[in-house]
Amino acid sequence: MVDNYGGHARMVPMQKGQQTRDTSTPIQFLKGVGEVRARQLDKLGIRTVLDLMEYFPRNYITRMLQPAIRGLRPGDGIALTAMINWVDEYPSREGKKILNVGISDGHATLVCTWFHYPKTYPSLLKPGTNIWVTGTLSEYNGQLQLMHPEFEQVDDTDEEDFWKSREALPVYGLTGNLTQKFFRKAIHAAFEEFASQIQENLPTRILEKHGFLPRRTALQKMHFSLKPTELARVRERFAYEEFFYSQLLWARHKHHHVSKVQGMKFENKRELTSDLYRKLPYRLTGAQKRVINEIFSEMCSQKQMSRLLQGDVGSGKTIVTLFAMLLAVENGFQAALMAPTEILADQHFTNISRLLEGTELKVVLLKGGSHKGKTQTKKEIADGTAQIVIGTHALLQSDIVFHSLGFVAVDEQHRFGVQQRAELANKDKHPDLLYLSATPIPRSLSQTVYGDLEVSVLDEVPPNRVPVLTSVRSTQKIDSVFREVGKQLAAGSQVYVVCPLIEESDKLDLLDAERMHKHLSENVFPQYSCVLLHGKMSSAEKDEIMLRFKDGEIKILVSTTVIEVGLDIPNASVMVVEHAERFGLAQLHQLRGRVGRGGQQAWCYLIAHHPLSKVARERLDTMARTNDGFLIAEKDLQLRGPGEFFGTEQSGMPQFKHASLISDQPILQKARADAFEVIAEDPDLKAENNAAIRKFHASQQLEKEKLILY
Repeated sequence: MVDNYGGHARMVPMQKGQQTRDTSTPIQFLKGVGEVRARQLDKLGIRTVLDLMEYFPRNYITRMLQPAIRGLRPGDGIALTAMINWVDEYPSREGKKILNVGISDGHATLVCTWFHYPKTYPSLLKPGTNIWVTGTLSEYNGQLQLMHPEFEQVDDTDEEDFWKSREALPVYGLTGNLTQKFFRKAIHAAFEEFASQIQENLPTRILEKHGFLPRRTALQKMHFSLKPTELARVRERFAYEEFFYSQLLWARHKHHHVSKVQGMKFENKRELTSDLYRKLPYRLTGAQKRVINEIFSEMCSQKQMSRLLQGDVGSGKTIVTLFAMLLAVENGFQAALMAPTEILADQHFTNISRLLEGTELKVVLLKGGSHKGKTQTKKEIADGTAQIVIGTHALLQSDIVFHSLGFVAVDEQHRFGVQQRAELANKDKHPDLLYLSATPIPRSLSQTVYGDLEVSVLDEVPPNRVPVLTSVRSTQKIDSVFREVGKQLAAGSQVYVVCPLIEESDKLDLLDAERMHKHLSENVFPQYSCVLLHGKMSSAEKDEIMLRFKDGEIKILVSTTVIEVGLDIPNASVMVVEHAERFGLAQLHQLRGRVGRGGQQAWCYLIAHHPLSKVARERLDTMARTNDGFLIAEKDLQLRGPGEFFGTEQSGMPQFKHASLISDQPILQKARADAFEVIAEDPDLKAENNAAIRKFHASQQLEKEKLILY
């Protein structure tokens, strides 16, 4: 009837004549629910009795008056119980009614205010009544205020007998016309009938190791506890369970697929690699040395390497990758680097060829379509003459045959599909794989999103990298910004100007790229070549404009966000972002990374159009405060949450009901260690003491294996 996985339950309709009633029973058959309410509960993900049991309160009411209003400050998020002292309903200047309610703890008062409210509110909110309120405090004329707070009467004589005498009441997230009273009644009915059938998902040894309560007891406490302040520890048990089973999937996948694949065992001969190290015109950072050692250690093992290399813009991923390529080449194998676009492939070919000047190594470039010398290049790849191959996805074409491919690096790996990565992993004799990403993933998420990959992080910027100076300016100050930009243009620099839209919109009052291009080229900087670039152009048109910009022919590039990630324009030292409040943190950081790549001082102007939301202001302040991509990624995650951070299409991103990827990192680390330990000792979960894991894992496996990247 039900597939359970990761604490979720997916409903399978009861068959005609079916009598079984357990926690997998569809919610419509629970006493007091029915079809209409079941459809509303479905919007909350509640489809079975177990789903309802696992739908935890978002807050708790205590019937006791809670003092300490005096200790509260504007901006505090509060939930407290107090008594209504007075009620004042009066008309506004526009003729609409305003409702003010003063509540007190006996020492101080705060005012609850509603501008829009049902007609029943004044009759519900009577002086002398105890109410529970929750919301975010503000201040008006020196008085603490709650604007449009949620509230509930806590001495409601209409409560069911079970809830009447209880000091604490659960508060649930609602939808449609469902009420707190309905939820409490349904929860009580569910546990009254089905509590004895709640299955344990964790083995006894793990419960004892971490001091977790049995599942049945823990679920009951989450709904019926008389001491809500003690429930944080109980909730930890459910966060652990979700993390444990998501990590168990990674552990099994890694053991049965990744670790079992035999790759090439290289030897660190210190020939080509040492030669490159001696010839480098600069010193490697400590992070680069550490990561090279991590990569070499794995390449010199028997298993196929599958590693993610994360590094912010300018952290030196290319040189690290080249050391790995040379290790493969000095062992008699070919090495390949695959880039998502031709312009980036060209850039990698130029940079790597320059670094290998004076050696006899054969470096070739392979792109899609037909181009001069392609037939000869394919022949050199097939006979082994080509030792280092740089290319686009053309490297995956069926007519490209490598002589002895031993290593593949994939630049901007997120831009290649799952199938393309799988093709690489299975090429020839399973080459070692290094995935490169210039988009920092918060450290707190790496093990969840890339659970089966080893992760190396370049968290140190080379000493010659000058931090970009970032300034947040109001749109009223745009003329002064353009004066500063003009000084940089006069000094020979090039400038990016980014807008959120291509053309003017009737629906959005935003400055578009077309109007900005016209304004700059005709009114502000007519003496400089100014060109428009946007996503509706063909790839050939965009590449042609970017090459002209790279060659210095174009001085000002007005663009939407299609500027190529990773492209080096050494002379570009100014970035102006219009309507910066409309962009996410990761996007702003990527845009800023387009300038200052030539070692010179660079500037980024974030032009903000007011009014700004609190989140937008936090984003802009973060950009002005730091250039650290990992700190920015963590802040972005904090502001948006993991779902928005990755987007709905991101494969490998599990959804958790109880666990927080932001605040529950210590729990994730414990769960991950335990899951990998279990699989190391019992890969097929055959041991008797893993029976609970085996049973639950089997029910969730089919659903979650689709999240595995390859």
